[in-house]
Amino acid sequence: MKKFNFKINGNQYEVVINTLEDDLATVEVNGTAYTVELEQKSTVVKTPKLMRTVAVPTTDSSQAIAKTSSPTAPKGGGTIKSPLPGVILKLHVKVGDVVSLSQELITLEAMKMENSVQADKAGEVIAIHFNTGDAVMEGDVLITIK
Repeated sequence: MKKFNFKINGNQYEVVINTLEDDLATVEVNGTAYTVELEQKSTVVKTPKLMRTVAVPTTDSSQAIAKTSSPTAPKGGGTIKSPLPGVILKLHVKVGDVVSLSQELITLEAMKMENSVQADKAGEVIAIHFNTGDAVMEGDVLITIK
């Protein structure tokens, strides 16, 4: 039910729209009920429903690439990506360090909480792409491991 007040040629009108279906509307003008036929069908505007895809952080460069390696491929290499946007508080490794699986590499502050970024592969750190205090976005490559 929608209520409107109109002033037409100095006369005050109170219009209440009770129902609006297809091309018929039931309205009251100053307390008198009317059924009004519309020239066009009215369309009800619906608010679109926003659907957010599930974000799954990954440290692999592409979801399409298999997580297992071929027998001839070098083992343990790859990149460590930021799981969420934040600021790097502390680097726990340096270039040349050998890291093991689940070893803490970086402390990342996101939403006023400290998050530990751990190695999901073993190997040697060959590059660190950010410094302490740098802001990073989700998916940014933080460390490259060989």
